[in-house]
Amino acid sequence: MKRCAVHRSRVHYADGPSQFGHLYHAADQADRPEVMRPIVLVHGGYWTTEFALTIETAIARQYAERGALVWNIEYRRVGEEGGGWPNTGRDVVAAIGALDGPVRAGLDPDVAARVDWDAVAVVGHSAGGQLAVWASAQLGARTATTRIDTVVAQAAALDLVAAGRVARPSVVNLLGGPYESRPERYRSASPVDLEPIDAHIVVIHGDKDTAIAVEHSREYVRRVAERGQSVELIVVGEEGHDAFVDPRSACNRRTIRALGL
Repeated sequence: MKRCAVHRSRVHYADGPSQFGHLYHAADQADRPEVMRPIVLVHGGYWTTEFALTIETAIARQYAERGALVWNIEYRRVGEEGGGWPNTGRDVVAAIGALDGPVRAGLDPDVAARVDWDAVAVVGHSAGGQLAVWASAQLGARTATTRIDTVVAQAAALDLVAAGRVARPSVVNLLGGPYESRPERYRSASPVDLEPIDAHIVVIHGDKDTAIAVEHSREYVRRVAERGQSVELIVVGEEGHDAFVDPRSACNRRTIRALGL
């Protein structure tokens, strides 16, 4: 794929220091396709301030080079004021909703005219996968002027109840206490326990993942498919958890294929 110059701008969707995102698209009009797919990227990192949206920078630039409009979002995380549940999830909802307002308002008119706002994809890795599926469900796979047609959950944390029952520290910290003290909070935040949404969910997982075992994705797909969710599972051989943030990986190539880029 021919590389091209990429334009990046910073857009705030709310007033907090972590309530912003980076917007990417091909800089030159000649490098933009007639139809550009909008992609929301939700980074992972245990929902904590140890990681930030910059871990998705290389992926965001690559997708922009391939003709997408990419909205790589930040959100309040555990370890900063306002971070933790439910605000972390609410920030992702607000960031997706910003496609209606500050994101579109900040676009070059030529770019805005090319974007297919009825084909939004939300892509989330690890903790970001939980946020991507959860936020898309809260929105009913729609904003006021856009439609989410695809959600890609990459090696995602999709069953917070199961994680809470074994007291996984990152999940307990996110939800503010042990599962036994607030089971309803865990269930309401857990993608596997949500009702089906009007979008296709693509679950991609490396079979060498030691952070979140691929069996968790298999079980998620089985359970939500039984309830009528449009969903598929893609297992990538010989790759692990962090492959999704490597532009050269097979996991990333499978994501690109799922997005139609």
